[in-house]
Amino acid sequence: MLKDNYPYYLASEPCFANTDLDVTNKYTGEVATKVALADAQVIDKAIAAAEKAQPAMTALAPYERQAILEHCVKRFTERADELGKALCIEAGKPIKDAKGEVGRLIDTFKIAAEESVRINGEVVNLEISARAKGYQGMTKKVPIGPCSFISPFNFPLNLAAHKVAPAIAAGCTFVLKPASRTPIGALIIGEVLAECELMPKGAFSILPCSRDGADLFTTDERLKLLSFTGSPDVGWALKAKAGKKPVVLELGGNAACIVDEDADISDAIDRIIVGAYYQSGQSCISVQRLLVHSAIYDEFKSRYVERVEALVSGDPSDEDTFIGPMISEGEAKRLEGWIKDAKEAGASVLCGGERDGAMLQATVMENVSKDCDASAEEAFGPLSILQPFDDYDSALEEVNNSRYGLQAGIFTRDIYKAHKAWDVLEVGGVVIGDVPSWRVDNMPYGGVKDSGLGREGIRYAIEDMTETRLMVIRTP
Repeated sequence: MLKDNYPYYLASEPCFANTDLDVTNKYTGEVATKVALADAQVIDKAIAAAEKAQPAMTALAPYERQAILEHCVKRFTERADELGKALCIEAGKPIKDAKGEVGRLIDTFKIAAEESVRINGEVVNLEISARAKGYQGMTKKVPIGPCSFISPFNFPLNLAAHKVAPAIAAGCTFVLKPASRTPIGALIIGEVLAECELMPKGAFSILPCSRDGADLFTTDERLKLLSFTGSPDVGWALKAKAGKKPVVLELGGNAACIVDEDADISDAIDRIIVGAYYQSGQSCISVQRLLVHSAIYDEFKSRYVERVEALVSGDPSDEDTFIGPMISEGEAKRLEGWIKDAKEAGASVLCGGERDGAMLQATVMENVSKDCDASAEEAFGPLSILQPFDDYDSALEEVNNSRYGLQAGIFTRDIYKAHKAWDVLEVGGVVIGDVPSWRVDNMPYGGVKDSGLGREGIRYAIEDMTETRLMVIRTP
């Protein structure tokens, strides 16, 4: 069960300033707990504290940063059941998926602990001509400074972890704005960090706040990096306002998956069911567009629709539930509207499409016009769209026919086709023999086009959170 109320964390300290933010149980719609809500004045204090604490954070030895991260791993492991239940309530995530996300939270901090002691520089050979004889260069990585993090509702634990853990490893202080719909997981991370005596006073703040009051997260020049995960429209607008600071954007997509004629149909369906409907499709790499070779299309469609129809919907706290609620009734209504619009434009609904409150049935469609929102935009819900193809190269072109480019999945046994996909697809990652929804937490993860800038994955995030500092030595 959740506590009756939660504080925000200002300059490393819990602050029960108010109970202005209601956090609902996404399945029942009832208020589950109340959370303190920060205003612009509090955010300003948090940034000032992060700036003041940065020298102490920089001064931590790598083994001390590692110890902080290892403390987090230990405490998250001890509190795994609590974290999973909180996630199930605040995000409406089926309990099996919630437990899986807790495991990824722990993995992410483990990886960061390992990387914290191998942030290395290099010796640079400068003697490229006679004028540089006797000169030697060396580089080291130094923390970029106080960081601003904005995390989304759909993975409240792990996507916050992908910002917080590399920041600690790199030696950066930070302020974090968790999604106001799902702040509890981030606040528990704050509670664990506050236990750790090695963490410098003021080095972190975790502040649920309204979007209107959050401008300082983007515009304040004391913050040296902005890392945002969320919708493309919001992300690009924040980048335009961020000024001189570097910006990392992990945004959305309408991920495509190709199933070629030589694929194992049973295996492909098993994986695509997970990739398309895991946590009700509320993932930026959820399988949305599904291109299936015409030689196997009818068999695939029949078996796939049968499997989707059999998915269990209901209370996310039930171990048998696969499809839980969307994050809000408004989001479920939006996607229901897209499905209806596509149907009116000539598409067929093969199963699903009906809504009850925030619960939207797992839906499969075909013959969806490429101009319809259901295909062209990010569905971010339990919807997949089938279409046949005859020519592999044309299918690759169709994958690229999107303003997004996060990840793509290819089910083929042909190594040459696999390499061609890797060569020509305009995405951040190509997954062969699996869905685009697959991610492990040490890999470079991110997109191109409207899907974002930069890469997450601990080592790659540390690169963004550090700067290269050169020293040149002349031997007379």
